[in-house]
Amino acid sequence: MSRTVFCEKLQRESEGLPFVPWPGPLGKRIFDHIGREAWQQWLAHQTMLINENRLSPMDPKHRAFLEGEMEKFLFGDGAETPAGYIPPDTPPDTPL
Repeated sequence: MSRTVFCEKLQRESEGLPFVPWPGPLGKRIFDHIGREAWQQWLAHQTMLINENRLSPMDPKHRAFLEGEMEKFLFGDGAETPAGYIPPDTPPDTPL
């Protein structure tokens, strides 16, 4: 049986995560207050950040950057996209 949480990102009841997705207090906070759908949104955003900024998850500075962006994305006003980023589903002639 899945558990439910009040997702702070989506501001509604949501299916909770099956495990703590990040080490430490932030991971526990995510587990307690973020739903699966919002976590999947973060994973897509994280992938874009890694690709656009050429980050390495093995680099401690890059991990610290991603952790900060994760907290902003899930609990803050949202994380920003890199300058010049064009989403893959945007037609080439669409003004940004």
